[in-house]
Order: sequence, then structure tokens, then C-alpha cells
Amino acid sequence: FLCFLLLGILGEDALLPAPQNISILSTNMKHLLTWSPVIVQGETLRYSVEFQGEYEREYANESWIAINECSLITATVCNITEDISATVAYNLRVRAEVGARRSEWGTLKGFFNRVTTSLTPPLLKVIADGYHLLVELEDMGPAFQFRVLYWKKGEESRVQEKVVKEVSSVVHLDTMEAGGDYCVKAQTYVEAINRSSSFSQTQCVRAQGDTSMWLVTALASCAGFAVAALTLPFLTWKTSKMFQYSCCPPAVLPDTLKVLESPTQLILCGSEEAEQCDLMVVVIPSEEILHLWIQ
Repeated sequence: FLCFLLLGILGEDALLPAPQNISILSTNMKHLLTWSPVIVQGETLRYSVEFQGEYEREYANESWIAINECSLITATVCNITEDISATVAYNLRVRAEVGARRSEWGTLKGFFNRVTTSLTPPLLKVIADGYHLLVELEDMGPAFQFRVLYWKKGEESRVQEKVVKEVSSVVHLDTMEAGGDYCVKAQTYVEAINRSSSFSQTQCVRAQGDTSMWLVTALASCAGFAVAALTLPFLTWKTSKMFQYSCCPPAVLPDTLKVLESPTQLILCGSEEAEQCDLMVVVIPSEEILHLWIQ
């Protein structure tokens, strides 16, 4: 009985197996630590994760720092992205526990440096909005920039480049020629680790309209110019006349200065032999004019 009791006590205090197969999945600067679950029949185990950076190893007596988000969790995965904040070598370890029982620390084989993260090409959507070439890029986080290459199909030697540092909305690349095919591809770049992804698959779009539409537009523009050239001088002349009549109307002689036919001789001239004729204006009173008119 005592032997069985002793075995039971030792079983309660015995160490749990340490977590195995500890590895890191790192893609696009997002780092996940994973491990195989520790199996204890009828028990739900919890796990805690700690990390050790270059500073802790060299300047803090090889201390370890607990990751609060991954303390006493039941899952077998821990997001360590926020804790891997520098481009240096990190070590990580995991421990299992249930009740008062704990396991030894299971440690990652080798060190992890975020420079080894796998970078994938960005998801993109190329849009032809009228004659505007637009591209919509996947928002991959503040650490990412995008190098976008675009060109007109058939003119691959004249590739143009645009660097997009912040993805807020659709990015305008170029103004396209009518009926032309334009192609776009892009890659990601992370300045913190000085690495780029491979390029995405090339996507091409066609600008709306065709050459005939451009020809019609050109002809219509020429016709409009010709009509304007013909009508502009006439309109200018007509406008000048209107301003002339408005600002400088023709003078009208008052009735008092008009010479009317009258029985009274108003202008007396000298003899016919005179070389000049003295003009005199005789003002006759109205009573005398009435008297002459009655005669």
C-alpha cells in the first residue's frame, strides 16, 4: 500500500514532457511560434512562451522575457511578431504545465532572425478608368513599400517605375493612349531588413476607345477651329460697330440751326464782280416776319 501511495505522489510531482517540434513560421514580417501538444490523458495543458534577444544574452545575464499574450494558453501557437522588434538573433522556448506540474523548457533549435522572413508578391488589381491607368495594392502593413513597374504593351524597353510608400487608396500610374494595352507588375520591399519579394504576375488592361475615335475627335476639333477662324473677324467687326453706335452716336443738327426756305432773304451778297461774298446773318423780329408773310 505504501509503495502504491509513494508511486502516486511521485506521479503527481513528476515533470511533464517538454514540448517538441518547436518551429517558427514567418511570412511577410509576421512571426508565429508553433509546437506539438503535450499529451496527458484527461488533462488540459497550458503553455507559456519566453524569448531572449541579443541584449538579454550579452548585457542582462542571459535572462529571458515572458510573452504576456502567450502565458498559460491552451493553443499550440504564439504570435511573437510584436516581440521580435529588431533585426537580431532571437532564441525562444516553451513550457507546458497543468496544476502544479510543469515540464522542462523546450527550446527552439538555433536562433531566429526576422531577416529570414518569407516575402510574397503583393496582391494587386489593375484598373482602366477611361484613359487613366490605376492600380489597387494590398495593404500589408506599415513596414511595406511597393515597387510598381508599368509599360505599354509592345514597348517593354520603356518600362516606368513608381515607388508607393503608403497604401491609402487606388494609385494613379499614367494616362493611356486610346486603344492601347498597358501592363503592370509589382514587388514588396521592407526597409527594416533591406529585402524585396519577387514580382507579382503581370496584369494588363486596355484603354477605352480606339484610333477611329481619336480621328473623329481630331476632325471635329479642326472643323471647330475653321468655323471659329471664319466667324471671329465678322463678330469682331460687328462688335466694334455696336460699340461705335453706342458710345459715339451720329450728331443730329438742332432745328434752330437748320436753314429753311423763307421769303425773307437771310444772306445778302455783294455785287457779282466781288471775289468774295460777305455772309451776314440778319435776325428779324417775329412781328416783321409775320407782316411780310401776310403780304
